Formats: sequence, C-alpha cells, structure tokens
Amino acid sequence: MIYLDNSATTKPKKEVLDAYMKVNELFYANPSSLHVLGNQAEDLLETARTQLKNLLHMENVVFTSGGTEANNLALIGTAQSYQHRGKHIITAETEHPSVLNSLVALERQGFNITRLPVDSSGGIHVDELKKSLQNDTILVSLMHVNNEIGTIHPIADIARLLRKRRIFFHVDAVQSIGKLIFDPTALPDLITLSAHKIHGLKGSGLLAYSGVELETIQYGGGQESGIRSGTVSVPNAVALAKALRLVEPNPLHKQWNQDLRQFFSGFNGVKIVSPKQAAPHILAVAVKGIKGEILVSGLQKESVIVSTSSACSSKTRHTSRVIQAIGLPREFKDGVIRISFGEFTTEQDIIALKTAFQRVYRMIKGV
Repeated sequence: MIYLDNSATTKPKKEVLDAYMKVNELFYANPSSLHVLGNQAEDLLETARTQLKNLLHMENVVFTSGGTEANNLALIGTAQSYQHRGKHIITAETEHPSVLNSLVALERQGFNITRLPVDSSGGIHVDELKKSLQNDTILVSLMHVNNEIGTIHPIADIARLLRKRRIFFHVDAVQSIGKLIFDPTALPDLITLSAHKIHGLKGSGLLAYSGVELETIQYGGGQESGIRSGTVSVPNAVALAKALRLVEPNPLHKQWNQDLRQFFSGFNGVKIVSPKQAAPHILAVAVKGIKGEILVSGLQKESVIVSTSSACSSKTRHTSRVIQAIGLPREFKDGVIRISFGEFTTEQDIIALKTAFQRVYRMIKGV
C-alpha cells in the first residue's frame, strides 16, 4: 500500500520505537517513587522534558495523552487562571474540534468567544483579528497549519501583535511541528503538539508554554507540577523527545506538492482546494460531482491510501466545517480528498498516485 494520509497519523520511526521499548524494559519504575529505580525513571523523564523545552524554546512542558488533551489544557487552563483579567477569547471558525469544543464549554461558563471568519484560502486577516481585540481579551488560539487544506496562519506577526497587548497566544502546532520552522523571536505563549504526527507514538503529546500560569483541569496526585495529575509515562516522554529531535522539514514535499498541482490541473472538473502558499506536506483537491468517499475507495483499490477530510474526527458523513467556511462551490464540496506526505513518502509513491488517479478518474467519468 502507498500511504499518503500522514496528516491523520504517521508511521513511527524505528528509532522512536526502539527508545520506547528500551525505556519500558529498563526504566519501568514509577518516576514519583522515592527509591533508586524511581529516581532513575524521574531523571530520564526530566532529561526528556529538558530536551523538549530546548527544542521548542519554551520554559515549561507538560506531557499529555495527545493534541486534544493539550488543547483542552491550554484553553481551559489559561481561561480559568486569568478570568479575573477578562473573559474574551478569539479563535477562527476552522480550528480543530478540540479547540472549538473547549471554547463551547468555556462559553457555558460565561466566557465570550469570537470566531473569526476565513477567506477562500482558509486564512484569517490580521486586521480583522486586530479589530476583534477588546479590553477584556485574554487569549487568542489559532492553528499554525490547517489540518484539512494546509492553510498557514501568520503566527509570528500575530505573536508580535499580541505581545504588545499583553494577550496570551496559543498555537495548535500539531500539523506544523517538523514541517515549518518557528521564528524564535516571535514565539506564542503556548504550543500544542502530538507525537503521532511526527513519526512518534499515539497517545502522547505535550503542551509547552512560557510566562503563563495554568489552572489544573485534571485532579489527582499532583504530578507534572500539579498541572496534569496521573502517573507520567516515561517511555512516551522519551519517545516523544526522540521523535522531535529526529524530525525536520523535507524539501521534496514542496517539489511533490507543486508537481501534483500541475498534474491535477490537467483534469477537467478537478479543483485544487489547498491555497498556493499552503504547507507543502498537505494537498487537498476536489472532483466535481463526485463524492470523496468514492475517490478514496477507488484509490484504495489501486493500493493508494488517502483520506477525505480530517480523520481525527469520528467517521461521520458530512461536509467539513473547513470546506463550508472557505466557500467551496457546491458541486465540489462533497468531492474533496486530502493527500499528505510524511518522511517515508518517496518519489515512487507520487508516481503511483498519479497512475492510480488517472485510472480511477477514467473509470468514474467513463472516459
């Protein structure tokens, strides 16, 4: 099978799996225990934490079960901690459900949420964000890269703007870590990432932050400085640090993205959905009048794996809110598929995709 659904999840690297297994075998003690084995596990945990803080240029790292939990902690933890300053939060209408649904929960607690509209490229306008700021705005939360169509938000510009206003900035970097490079002079205050998007392990993620005091949302034994109680998985932490150390942008992704854009443009009734300046590892296209599920199934029969919209959500059959928000013409809305590259993607995979799509397109269109 040719796997081109890396924005849903990636294949773990052997080095990451080896690190995980070694720590499970040799450093299995509870890092909170006072005996020597517990101390060894704790030392390993803190080494991983320090590596991650240095890689991300952040002061604090809390280990979580993944991006969803990290987003919940970032939003609810920050909002509850600083509600004495204000109760206004800004986001975009195309954010991940873990952000949007956390904000719905905060809305029930009396917070005021502004959901910025996006243009046809899926991007917000910084001027519109600036106009939305209020005296009681305490937090802005945005994706760096949209998980469905690859839109890139101007994170550095927004970070500089909000820093002047003393407003906290949370960035869901799940789809950008390891693909795009952050400007170290204009970092957000909180960053979320998930290991399984960077050839690490599922069930592992983190929230990194600087200059923010978080209210805990998970109560228990006070692990992770009281922010996230529960026995910390040292193997997951070490494997996550390993994955982040190994990941790096792949220049071939941009080349393949441009090549496929030209290829798909040669088909009648095929529309490139991802904007021209999107992240290089994601390409969304749509076929007029054809359901995305049919395209995915047809390509799968040709041994090529792609997806429709986000695979992070449940397998419900409806037009995604991202596709709705960008105003894609009605005849294309149901036919969107997402192709996404990873570090194991090869030139031969791209060639196979082209061949498979030609066959599927001709079969469906009867040409």
